[in-house]
Amino acid sequence: MVGTGGSALVAKTLGEGKDEKANRYFTMMVKLTLLLGIVLSIIGCAFIRPVSFLLGATDAMINDCVVYGRTLLLFTTAFMLQNVFQAFLTTAGKPRLGFVVTVIAGIVNILLDALFIVVFKWGVLGAAVATGIGQCVGGVLPLIYFIRPNSSSLHLTRTKMERRAIQKACVNGSSEFVSNISSSLISVLFNLQLLKFAGENGVAAYGTLMYVQFIFIAIFIGYTIGTSPIIGYHYGAAHYGELKSLLKKGLFTVGVAGIVMMCVALLFAGTLANVFVGYDAELFEMTTHAFKLFSFSFVLSGINIFASSFFTALNNGGVSAAISFLRTLVFQVICVLVLPVFWGLDGIWLSIVIAEVLAFCISLVFLIVNRKKYHYS
Repeated sequence: MVGTGGSALVAKTLGEGKDEKANRYFTMMVKLTLLLGIVLSIIGCAFIRPVSFLLGATDAMINDCVVYGRTLLLFTTAFMLQNVFQAFLTTAGKPRLGFVVTVIAGIVNILLDALFIVVFKWGVLGAAVATGIGQCVGGVLPLIYFIRPNSSSLHLTRTKMERRAIQKACVNGSSEFVSNISSSLISVLFNLQLLKFAGENGVAAYGTLMYVQFIFIAIFIGYTIGTSPIIGYHYGAAHYGELKSLLKKGLFTVGVAGIVMMCVALLFAGTLANVFVGYDAELFEMTTHAFKLFSFSFVLSGINIFASSFFTALNNGGVSAAISFLRTLVFQVICVLVLPVFWGLDGIWLSIVIAEVLAFCISLVFLIVNRKKYHYS
Protein backbone atom coordinates (compact mmCIF):
# COMPACT_ATOMS: atom_id res chain seq x y z
CA MET A 1 0.00 0.00 0.00
CA VAL A 2 2.69 2.49 1.01
CA GLY A 3 5.09 1.50 -1.76
CA THR A 4 2.62 1.41 -4.63
CA GLY A 5 0.56 4.40 -3.53
CA GLY A 6 3.59 6.42 -2.52
CA SER A 7 5.48 5.73 -5.74
CA ALA A 8 2.46 6.83 -7.78
CA LEU A 9 2.35 10.11 -5.86
CA VAL A 10 6.10 10.64 -6.20
CA ALA A 11 6.10 9.80 -9.93
CA LYS A 12 3.30 12.29 -10.59
CA THR A 13 5.15 14.97 -8.61
CA LEU A 14 8.36 14.31 -10.56
CA GLY A 15 6.39 14.65 -13.78
CA GLU A 16 5.18 18.04 -12.61
CA GLY A 17 8.82 19.11 -12.30
CA LYS A 18 8.66 19.41 -8.50
CA ASP A 19 11.76 17.34 -7.71
CA GLU A 20 12.32 18.70 -4.19
CA LYS A 21 8.71 18.02 -3.24
CA ALA A 22 8.93 14.52 -4.72
CA ASN A 23 11.97 13.75 -2.56
CA ARG A 24 10.13 15.00 0.52
CA TYR A 25 7.22 12.68 -0.27
CA PHE A 26 9.64 9.82 -0.86
CA THR A 27 11.29 10.42 2.52
CA MET A 28 7.88 10.53 4.23
CA MET A 29 6.98 7.12 2.79
CA VAL A 30 10.24 5.60 4.05
CA LYS A 31 9.70 7.11 7.52
CA LEU A 32 6.12 5.81 7.56
CA THR A 33 7.35 2.34 6.61
CA LEU A 34 9.91 2.35 9.43
CA LEU A 35 7.26 3.43 11.94
CA LEU A 36 4.68 0.89 10.78
CA GLY A 37 7.29 -1.87 10.76
CA ILE A 38 8.23 -1.26 14.39
CA VAL A 39 4.60 -1.03 15.54
CA LEU A 40 3.53 -4.17 13.67
CA SER A 41 6.55 -6.08 15.01
CA ILE A 42 5.58 -5.27 18.59
CA ILE A 43 1.90 -6.11 18.07
CA GLY A 44 2.72 -9.30 16.19
CA CYS A 45 5.16 -10.58 18.81
CA ALA A 46 2.62 -9.89 21.55
CA PHE A 47 -0.26 -11.75 19.89
CA ILE A 48 1.50 -14.46 17.87
CA ARG A 49 0.37 -17.29 20.17
CA PRO A 50 -3.41 -16.61 20.14
CA VAL A 51 -3.29 -15.80 16.42
CA SER A 52 -1.54 -19.13 15.75
CA PHE A 53 -4.28 -21.00 17.60
CA LEU A 54 -6.91 -19.01 15.71
CA LEU A 55 -5.36 -20.06 12.39
CA GLY A 56 -5.48 -23.73 13.34
CA ALA A 57 -2.23 -24.48 15.18
CA THR A 58 -2.43 -27.51 17.49
CA ASP A 59 -0.72 -27.98 20.85
CA ALA A 60 1.95 -30.04 19.10
CA MET A 61 2.65 -27.25 16.60
CA ILE A 62 2.24 -24.13 18.71
CA ASN A 63 5.79 -23.85 20.05
CA ASP A 64 7.31 -24.04 16.57
CA CYS A 65 4.73 -21.54 15.31
CA VAL A 66 5.58 -19.06 18.05
CA VAL A 67 9.36 -19.43 17.60
CA TYR A 68 9.13 -19.03 13.82
CA GLY A 69 6.57 -16.24 13.97
CA ARG A 70 8.25 -14.12 16.64
CA THR A 71 11.66 -14.47 15.02
CA LEU A 72 10.33 -13.47 11.62
CA LEU A 73 8.32 -10.59 13.10
CA LEU A 74 11.54 -9.06 14.39
CA PHE A 75 12.45 -8.46 10.74
CA THR A 76 9.08 -6.92 9.78
CA THR A 77 10.59 -3.48 9.20
CA ALA A 78 13.21 -4.90 6.81
CA PHE A 79 10.54 -6.90 4.97
CA MET A 80 8.37 -3.80 4.53
CA LEU A 81 11.32 -1.69 3.40
CA GLN A 82 12.24 -4.31 0.80
CA ASN A 83 8.75 -4.19 -0.73
CA VAL A 84 8.50 -0.40 -0.58
CA PHE A 85 11.91 0.14 -2.16
CA GLN A 86 11.08 -2.20 -5.04
CA ALA A 87 8.39 0.27 -6.11
CA PHE A 88 10.54 3.34 -5.52
CA LEU A 89 13.61 1.99 -7.32
CA THR A 90 11.48 1.76 -10.46
CA THR A 91 10.19 5.29 -9.89
CA ALA A 92 13.78 6.48 -9.40
CA GLY A 93 14.73 5.03 -12.79
CA LYS A 94 16.72 2.13 -11.31
CA PRO A 95 14.65 -1.01 -12.00
CA ARG A 96 17.80 -3.08 -12.66
CA LEU A 97 19.13 -2.22 -9.23
CA GLY A 98 15.82 -3.37 -7.76
CA PHE A 99 16.13 -6.66 -9.62
CA VAL A 100 19.73 -7.18 -8.50
CA VAL A 101 18.86 -6.46 -4.86
CA THR A 102 15.96 -8.93 -4.99
CA VAL A 103 18.16 -11.65 -6.49
CA ILE A 104 20.91 -11.08 -3.91
CA ALA A 105 18.37 -11.19 -1.07
CA GLY A 106 16.96 -14.47 -2.42
CA ILE A 107 20.40 -16.06 -2.78
CA VAL A 108 21.36 -15.01 0.75
CA ASN A 109 18.13 -16.54 2.05
CA ILE A 110 18.75 -19.85 0.26
CA LEU A 111 22.39 -20.13 1.36
CA LEU A 112 21.57 -19.30 4.97
CA ASP A 113 18.68 -21.79 4.95
CA ALA A 114 21.16 -24.51 4.05
CA LEU A 115 23.66 -23.30 6.66
CA PHE A 116 21.28 -22.82 9.57
CA ILE A 117 18.97 -25.79 8.95
CA VAL A 118 21.25 -28.44 7.46
CA VAL A 119 24.60 -27.59 9.06
CA PHE A 120 23.69 -25.91 12.36
CA LYS A 121 20.45 -27.92 12.86
CA TRP A 122 18.50 -24.87 14.06
CA GLY A 123 15.21 -26.09 12.61
CA VAL A 124 12.38 -23.56 12.28
CA LEU A 125 14.46 -20.96 14.11
CA GLY A 126 17.13 -21.26 11.42
CA ALA A 127 14.54 -20.94 8.66
CA ALA A 128 13.14 -17.77 10.24
CA VAL A 129 16.56 -16.20 10.82
CA ALA A 130 17.65 -16.99 7.24
CA THR A 131 14.50 -15.42 5.83
CA GLY A 132 14.89 -12.38 8.08
CA ILE A 133 18.52 -11.77 7.10
CA GLY A 134 17.57 -12.08 3.43
CA GLN A 135 14.91 -9.42 4.00
CA CYS A 136 17.48 -7.21 5.71
CA VAL A 137 19.63 -7.39 2.58
CA GLY A 138 16.64 -6.42 0.44
CA GLY A 139 15.63 -3.59 2.76
CA VAL A 140 18.91 -2.14 3.99
CA LEU A 141 20.90 -2.04 0.72
CA PRO A 142 18.41 0.32 -1.00
CA LEU A 143 18.22 2.39 2.19
CA ILE A 144 21.99 2.90 2.09
CA TYR A 145 21.79 3.69 -1.63
CA PHE A 146 19.20 6.43 -1.18
CA ILE A 147 20.90 7.94 1.89
CA ARG A 148 24.15 8.41 -0.02
CA PRO A 149 24.53 10.67 -3.08
CA ASN A 150 23.32 8.68 -6.09
CA SER A 151 22.57 9.02 -9.80
CA SER A 152 18.83 8.37 -9.50
CA SER A 153 16.03 10.93 -9.45
CA LEU A 154 15.31 10.27 -5.76
CA HIS A 155 17.20 10.67 -2.50
CA LEU A 156 16.32 10.81 1.18
CA THR A 157 16.16 14.28 2.68
CA ARG A 158 15.16 16.05 5.87
CA THR A 159 11.42 16.64 6.07
CA LYS A 160 8.45 16.64 8.41
CA MET A 161 5.56 14.25 8.00
CA GLU A 162 2.56 15.68 6.12
CA ARG A 163 -0.79 14.09 6.91
CA ARG A 164 -2.34 14.99 3.56
CA ALA A 165 0.48 13.44 1.52
CA ILE A 166 0.48 10.26 3.60
CA GLN A 167 -3.29 9.99 3.34
CA LYS A 168 -3.12 10.45 -0.44
CA ALA A 169 -0.47 7.76 -0.79
CA CYS A 170 -2.43 5.29 1.35
CA VAL A 171 -5.62 5.90 -0.64
CA ASN A 172 -3.66 5.44 -3.89
CA GLY A 173 -2.29 2.12 -2.68
CA SER A 174 -5.51 0.86 -1.10
CA SER A 175 -6.18 -1.47 -4.05
CA GLU A 176 -3.01 -3.45 -3.29
CA PHE A 177 -4.00 -3.59 0.38
CA VAL A 178 -7.46 -4.88 -0.56
CA SER A 179 -5.99 -7.51 -2.90
CA ASN A 180 -3.71 -8.95 -0.23
CA ILE A 181 -6.41 -9.06 2.44
CA SER A 182 -8.97 -10.51 0.03
CA SER A 183 -6.72 -13.35 -1.12
CA SER A 184 -6.55 -14.77 2.40
CA LEU A 185 -10.31 -14.58 2.93
CA ILE A 186 -11.08 -16.06 -0.48
CA SER A 187 -8.70 -18.98 0.09
CA VAL A 188 -10.59 -19.92 3.26
CA LEU A 189 -13.96 -19.73 1.48
CA PHE A 190 -12.74 -21.79 -1.49
CA ASN A 191 -11.33 -24.45 0.82
CA LEU A 192 -14.62 -24.71 2.72
CA GLN A 193 -16.60 -25.10 -0.51
CA LEU A 194 -14.13 -27.63 -1.90
CA LEU A 195 -14.26 -29.70 1.28
CA LYS A 196 -18.04 -29.78 0.87
CA PHE A 197 -18.08 -30.72 -2.83
CA ALA A 198 -14.83 -32.68 -3.32
CA GLY A 199 -13.24 -33.42 0.05
CA GLU A 200 -9.50 -33.22 0.68
CA ASN A 201 -8.64 -33.88 -2.97
CA GLY A 202 -10.44 -30.69 -3.93
CA VAL A 203 -8.37 -28.67 -1.48
CA ALA A 204 -5.17 -30.27 -2.78
CA ALA A 205 -6.15 -29.50 -6.39
CA TYR A 206 -6.93 -25.89 -5.46
CA GLY A 207 -3.53 -25.55 -3.81
CA THR A 208 -1.88 -26.66 -7.05
CA LEU A 209 -3.90 -24.14 -9.07
CA MET A 210 -2.84 -21.36 -6.71
CA TYR A 211 0.85 -22.24 -7.13
CA VAL A 212 0.60 -21.93 -10.90
CA GLN A 213 -1.61 -18.84 -10.71
CA PHE A 214 0.94 -17.15 -8.46
CA ILE A 215 3.66 -17.65 -11.07
CA PHE A 216 1.51 -16.47 -13.99
CA ILE A 217 -0.05 -13.51 -12.17
CA ALA A 218 3.41 -12.42 -11.00
CA ILE A 219 4.17 -11.59 -14.64
CA PHE A 220 1.23 -9.18 -14.77
CA ILE A 221 2.09 -7.66 -11.41
CA GLY A 222 5.72 -7.18 -12.43
CA TYR A 223 4.63 -5.45 -15.62
CA THR A 224 2.27 -3.09 -13.79
CA ILE A 225 4.91 -2.25 -11.17
CA GLY A 226 7.28 -1.34 -13.98
CA THR A 227 4.81 0.77 -15.96
CA SER A 228 2.99 2.52 -13.10
CA PRO A 229 5.72 5.11 -12.34
CA ILE A 230 6.04 5.89 -16.07
CA ILE A 231 2.29 6.45 -16.34
CA GLY A 232 2.30 8.62 -13.21
CA TYR A 233 5.22 10.68 -14.49
CA HIS A 234 3.64 11.42 -17.88
CA TYR A 235 0.31 12.22 -16.22
CA GLY A 236 2.03 14.70 -13.92
CA ALA A 237 3.87 16.22 -16.88
CA ALA A 238 0.58 16.51 -18.84
CA HIS A 239 1.96 14.35 -21.67
CA TYR A 240 -1.51 13.09 -22.58
CA GLY A 241 -0.51 11.67 -25.95
CA GLU A 242 2.08 9.50 -24.24
CA LEU A 243 -0.48 8.54 -21.60
CA LYS A 244 -2.88 7.33 -24.30
CA SER A 245 -0.08 5.38 -25.96
CA LEU A 246 0.94 3.74 -22.66
CA LEU A 247 -2.66 2.68 -22.00
CA LYS A 248 -3.05 1.11 -25.45
CA LYS A 249 0.33 -0.63 -25.33
CA GLY A 250 -0.31 -1.84 -21.79
CA LEU A 251 -3.72 -3.32 -22.57
CA PHE A 252 -2.35 -4.97 -25.71
CA THR A 253 0.65 -6.43 -23.88
CA VAL A 254 -1.26 -7.93 -20.96
CA GLY A 255 -4.03 -9.09 -23.29
CA VAL A 256 -1.63 -11.01 -25.53
CA ALA A 257 0.25 -12.35 -22.49
CA GLY A 258 -3.05 -13.55 -21.02
CA ILE A 259 -3.93 -15.45 -24.20
CA VAL A 260 -0.47 -17.06 -24.24
CA MET A 261 -0.83 -18.08 -20.59
CA MET A 262 -4.25 -19.58 -21.27
CA CYS A 263 -2.84 -21.62 -24.15
CA VAL A 264 0.09 -22.80 -22.04
CA ALA A 265 -2.25 -23.83 -19.21
CA LEU A 266 -4.55 -25.69 -21.62
CA LEU A 267 -1.75 -27.47 -23.48
CA PHE A 268 0.30 -28.38 -20.43
CA ALA A 269 -2.47 -28.90 -17.86
CA GLY A 270 -1.56 -32.55 -17.45
CA THR A 271 2.16 -31.86 -17.23
CA LEU A 272 1.69 -29.15 -14.61
CA ALA A 273 -0.69 -31.30 -12.59
CA ASN A 274 1.73 -34.23 -12.73
CA VAL A 275 4.50 -32.12 -11.19
CA PHE A 276 2.44 -31.49 -8.06
CA VAL A 277 -0.04 -34.37 -7.72
CA GLY A 278 1.20 -37.10 -10.06
CA TYR A 279 1.33 -39.53 -7.14
CA ASP A 280 -2.50 -39.92 -7.04
CA ALA A 281 -4.46 -40.84 -10.20
CA GLU A 282 -7.83 -39.52 -9.01
CA LEU A 283 -6.33 -36.26 -7.74
CA PHE A 284 -4.34 -35.92 -10.96
CA GLU A 285 -7.50 -36.18 -13.10
CA MET A 286 -9.34 -33.65 -10.93
CA THR A 287 -6.45 -31.18 -11.02
CA THR A 288 -5.99 -31.51 -14.80
CA HIS A 289 -9.68 -30.87 -15.39
CA ALA A 290 -9.62 -27.90 -13.00
CA PHE A 291 -6.59 -26.44 -14.81
CA LYS A 292 -8.41 -26.51 -18.14
CA LEU A 293 -11.40 -24.62 -16.75
CA PHE A 294 -9.34 -22.24 -14.63
CA SER A 295 -7.00 -21.34 -17.52
CA PHE A 296 -9.59 -19.07 -19.16
CA SER A 297 -9.25 -16.61 -16.26
CA PHE A 298 -5.76 -15.60 -17.46
CA VAL A 299 -7.18 -13.93 -20.59
CA LEU A 300 -8.78 -11.12 -18.60
CA SER A 301 -6.92 -11.12 -15.28
CA GLY A 302 -3.98 -9.19 -16.71
CA ILE A 303 -6.26 -6.51 -18.14
CA ASN A 304 -8.06 -6.11 -14.81
CA ILE A 305 -4.79 -5.90 -12.87
CA PHE A 306 -3.42 -3.35 -15.33
CA ALA A 307 -6.62 -1.26 -15.19
CA SER A 308 -6.45 -1.09 -11.39
CA SER A 309 -2.75 -0.19 -11.52
CA PHE A 310 -3.42 2.41 -14.23
CA PHE A 311 -5.79 4.34 -11.98
CA THR A 312 -3.37 4.03 -9.06
CA ALA A 313 -0.73 5.66 -11.26
CA LEU A 314 -3.22 8.43 -12.05
CA ASN A 315 -3.58 8.97 -8.29
CA ASN A 316 -7.22 7.84 -8.36
CA GLY A 317 -7.13 5.39 -5.49
CA GLY A 318 -10.93 5.20 -5.28
CA VAL A 319 -11.41 3.71 -8.74
CA SER A 320 -8.36 1.48 -8.35
CA ALA A 321 -9.63 0.14 -5.03
CA ALA A 322 -13.13 -0.38 -6.45
CA ILE A 323 -11.81 -2.54 -9.29
CA SER A 324 -9.59 -4.51 -6.94
CA PHE A 325 -12.27 -4.92 -4.25
CA LEU A 326 -14.89 -6.15 -6.71
CA ARG A 327 -12.44 -8.40 -8.57
CA THR A 328 -10.67 -10.07 -5.67
CA LEU A 329 -13.46 -10.23 -3.10
CA VAL A 330 -17.06 -9.37 -4.00
CA PHE A 331 -17.35 -11.16 -7.35
CA GLN A 332 -15.39 -14.19 -6.19
CA VAL A 333 -17.46 -14.57 -3.02
CA ILE A 334 -20.72 -14.40 -4.99
CA CYS A 335 -19.49 -16.80 -7.67
CA VAL A 336 -18.03 -19.42 -5.35
CA LEU A 337 -21.23 -19.49 -3.29
CA VAL A 338 -23.74 -19.41 -6.18
CA LEU A 339 -22.19 -21.28 -9.13
CA PRO A 340 -21.65 -24.63 -7.33
CA VAL A 341 -25.41 -24.77 -6.69
CA PHE A 342 -25.95 -25.09 -10.45
CA TRP A 343 -22.71 -26.63 -11.73
CA GLY A 344 -21.36 -28.51 -8.74
CA LEU A 345 -17.57 -28.78 -8.50
CA ASP A 346 -17.09 -27.20 -11.93
CA GLY A 347 -18.85 -24.12 -10.59
CA ILE A 348 -16.06 -23.67 -8.06
CA TRP A 349 -13.33 -23.97 -10.70
CA LEU A 350 -15.18 -21.49 -12.92
CA SER A 351 -15.79 -19.00 -10.12
CA ILE A 352 -12.58 -17.07 -10.74
CA VAL A 353 -13.21 -17.11 -14.50
CA ILE A 354 -16.67 -15.55 -14.12
CA ALA A 355 -15.34 -13.11 -11.51
CA GLU A 356 -12.68 -11.95 -13.98
CA VAL A 357 -15.33 -11.47 -16.68
CA LEU A 358 -17.43 -9.33 -14.34
CA ALA A 359 -14.35 -7.37 -13.23
CA PHE A 360 -13.42 -6.80 -16.88
CA CYS A 361 -16.83 -5.20 -17.48
CA ILE A 362 -16.29 -2.90 -14.49
CA SER A 363 -12.74 -2.03 -15.62
CA LEU A 364 -14.02 -1.23 -19.10
CA VAL A 365 -16.73 1.07 -17.70
CA PHE A 366 -14.22 2.96 -15.54
CA LEU A 367 -11.78 3.34 -18.44
CA ILE A 368 -14.52 4.73 -20.70
CA VAL A 369 -16.10 7.02 -18.10
CA ASN A 370 -12.76 8.57 -17.07
CA ARG A 371 -11.23 8.94 -20.54
CA LYS A 372 -11.97 12.68 -20.83
CA LYS A 373 -11.04 13.47 -17.23
CA TYR A 374 -7.53 12.08 -17.72
CA HIS A 375 -7.25 12.98 -21.42
CA TYR A 376 -6.39 9.51 -22.76
CA SER A 377 -9.38 9.29 -25.11
